[in-house]
Amino acid sequence: MANYHHYQQCIDACLKCASLCNHCASSCLQEKDVKMMARCIQLDMECAAICYNAAQLMSLGSSRAEEYCRLCADICNECAEECSRHNNEHCQECAEACHRCAELCTEMEAA
Repeated sequence: MANYHHYQQCIDACLKCASLCNHCASSCLQEKDVKMMARCIQLDMECAAICYNAAQLMSLGSSRAEEYCRLCADICNECAEECSRHNNEHCQECAEACHRCAELCTEMEAA
């Protein structure tokens, strides 16, 4: 069973991504046209949720951690794609964190 130290880099990326997704969702709610940001906000919230769950399962050394990492990578990639469409700092920062998290989750799942 893998432990926290085996997953540490991926856990850190997931926690950072979750925090930036929450920040992005909150910032999107302050945009003038919130309705236009609805998909971004939804994906931010979904991405934050799966990132927190993946980090928690990895830190527990769960036998399901790799499965969550696969799903986490998929949702992170989807969120990154959406955030990349918006020309504001919080979305761009979120997209970057999502790409990094997806990369590390994919590596972890493949290991």
